[in-house]
Amino acid sequence: MSIADIKLLLKEGEGFTIEFKERYTSKIDRDIVALANASGGVILLGVDDAGQVVGEKLTNKMKAEIVDLARNCDPHIRISQIKQIEGVVAIEVPEGDEKPYSCSSGYFCRADAVTQKMTQKEVRMMFRQTVDRVFEDLPGNDFKLSDVSLGKIKAFLRESQTSLDVTKANIVSFLSSLGVYKGGRVNNAGVLLFAAKIEKFVFHSETILVAFKGKDRTHIYDREDVRDDLLTQLNESIAFLKKHLNIRSEIREFDRHDIYEIPLDALREAIVNALVHRDYSIRGTSVYVRIFDDRVEIENPGGLVPGFPVSQFGQTSFRRNPLIADLFHRMHKVERIGAGIKKIKDLIKSAGLKEPVFEYDTFFKATFYRDPEFALKKSTREKTTQKTTQKTTQKTTQKILNLIEQNPAITRKELAGLVGITEDGIKYQLVGMQRKGFLRRLGPDKGGRWEIVR
Repeated sequence: MSIADIKLLLKEGEGFTIEFKERYTSKIDRDIVALANASGGVILLGVDDAGQVVGEKLTNKMKAEIVDLARNCDPHIRISQIKQIEGVVAIEVPEGDEKPYSCSSGYFCRADAVTQKMTQKEVRMMFRQTVDRVFEDLPGNDFKLSDVSLGKIKAFLRESQTSLDVTKANIVSFLSSLGVYKGGRVNNAGVLLFAAKIEKFVFHSETILVAFKGKDRTHIYDREDVRDDLLTQLNESIAFLKKHLNIRSEIREFDRHDIYEIPLDALREAIVNALVHRDYSIRGTSVYVRIFDDRVEIENPGGLVPGFPVSQFGQTSFRRNPLIADLFHRMHKVERIGAGIKKIKDLIKSAGLKEPVFEYDTFFKATFYRDPEFALKKSTREKTTQKTTQKTTQKTTQKILNLIEQNPAITRKELAGLVGITEDGIKYQLVGMQRKGFLRRLGPDKGGRWEIVR
């Protein structure tokens, strides 16, 4: 570990694999155990909770005590390295092969950036989980560093509000600090967040968005299949819900506020829950977001974690994919201690809607009910606005298709000038046409051409 690595960790802040301590104390064995029970990680002594270096000096006595504390854990834990780097003492803890580990104070685990004591039930569940390695922690099949998208890393950094410049030169350090690069390989959690082409490696990682006409699955009037990284799946799901849910406006003081018929924060929480808790080892199925006239359903493969007591549902959380949960937590998309179900219920209650229903067997499904007085009726003005928007969109789409038919090699910039909208608008239209099967791209972005699907 180098000075550059320390600076990177300080900028990222505490997380699932990183712990800050201002001073050394013998209670550090709790953090050692917690990291060994998770994905391994680094403890930085001489750093406060805000990531500011306050200084700590490594002595031979301190080093010997830390090694002894780790050796006295059950089973023994081997510390990879203890090193003084400027004013910080870095302790590298490997992931354990004989989980769960305990120290003199008991069993501990990591919950996002927190070390917390495990209950007896959680210990038993960890024993069960270690029989088979969790999918997120397995190395990505045939996945290489060159398959990582720097663009998706930048999107992650924007969401996590972290001012880092990740390049090919420091990408290994960055991925290692997140716990997604181990033993020279990117694991499946890293693939799911940062793969340039997810379908090459985890084909079944997708979210299917469907809007039905009526209250059953007979008539589909809109559908999108999103096979991309998990952040894109989340964002596309929210965009689809915004597209199909009704909005009303309220004037508060002098500002106008748009209010969706089902609180978006509740729906977002449910989608994040589906992506974070999905059982990615189950192939041949997907995350689903279904919109009906009377309800919205959000469903994912994998019910409650085996051994999780049903009586504790909504009160405590044991995450199937703690590493993916940590990455979403870093992007400020998930609650720290698994308070999502309670948050959903509170939001729905505040909106005056019928309480959502949660079902869990092989699949986990959350059902949100729309208010029939509001969801199924639109004013004449709303209908007129909707029809006008649809006609305008259809005209724009047809104009783009006509221009492409005349010149298949036409660029987005050229289309923008001829159609009279921005390049971003053109990009939005082209992506939509590709998803609906009207259009396909042949060849590279530069030098390629468009083909209209007849």
